[in-house]
Amino acid sequence: MAGQAASISLAVAPFGVAFGVLARQADLNLLETLGFSTIIFTGSAQFAAVGVLGDGGTVVAAVVAGVLLNLRMIAFGVVIAPALAGPRWRRAVSAQLMIDESSAVGSAQDSLEMARFGYLLTGGGVFVVWNLATVAGYSALRGAGDLVETIGIDATIPAVFLALIWPRLADDRQRLVAGLGAVIAFATVPLVPVGVPIIAAAAGVIAMRWPRSAP
Repeated sequence: MAGQAASISLAVAPFGVAFGVLARQADLNLLETLGFSTIIFTGSAQFAAVGVLGDGGTVVAAVVAGVLLNLRMIAFGVVIAPALAGPRWRRAVSAQLMIDESSAVGSAQDSLEMARFGYLLTGGGVFVVWNLATVAGYSALRGAGDLVETIGIDATIPAVFLALIWPRLADDRQRLVAGLGAVIAFATVPLVPVGVPIIAAAAGVIAMRWPRSAP
C-alpha cells in the first residue's frame, strides 16, 4: 500500500505544477495560490475557481464553481466515515485529506483499520507533494504559457483516478453504472455550468435498478 500511495503522490505532481502555473497567470500571489492548495486542496475545484478568476469572473462565480465540483465529497464522506472513528477534532482534521485518490485507496481495503491507514497515507502524501509542486509551478514556470495543455498535464488527475477505479469495476452492473455516468457527464458538459456534469453523472446509479444479467 505504501508503494501505491507513493506512486499516486508522484503522479499528481505535474498537476500541482500546472495549478501553480495557472494561478500565476490568473494574477494570484504566492500566498493566495498556497491558500488554494492547502485549504481547498481539491484539484478540480482549484482549477475551476482559478479558471473563472483568470477569465475575469467574480469571486462568487469562482466559489460556486468550486462548490459544485466538491459536492461529490459528500458521497466520499459516507463511504470513508466508518474508518475515521474518533474525536470530532480528529475526524475534522482527517476530512481535510478527503480527495479522490485517498478515498479510492481507503475504500478499497478489507478492514476499517487498513482503510484508515490507506486513506491517511495517500491523502497525506498527496498533500505534501501537491503543495510543493504548486510552489514549483508558480515560481519556476512563470513563463510556461500554454505548456499545461500542450504536454497534457491537465489530463494527469483524470488518468490517475481512472487507473484507481478501473480494477474495482468487478462485474457488468458496476461497469454499466460507470459507463452511464460517463455518458451523462460528457453529454452535459456543453449545456451546464462547470461542476454540474460531475453531479449529474451520479444519475448513473439508476443502472443498479436494471435486472442483473443471468450468470
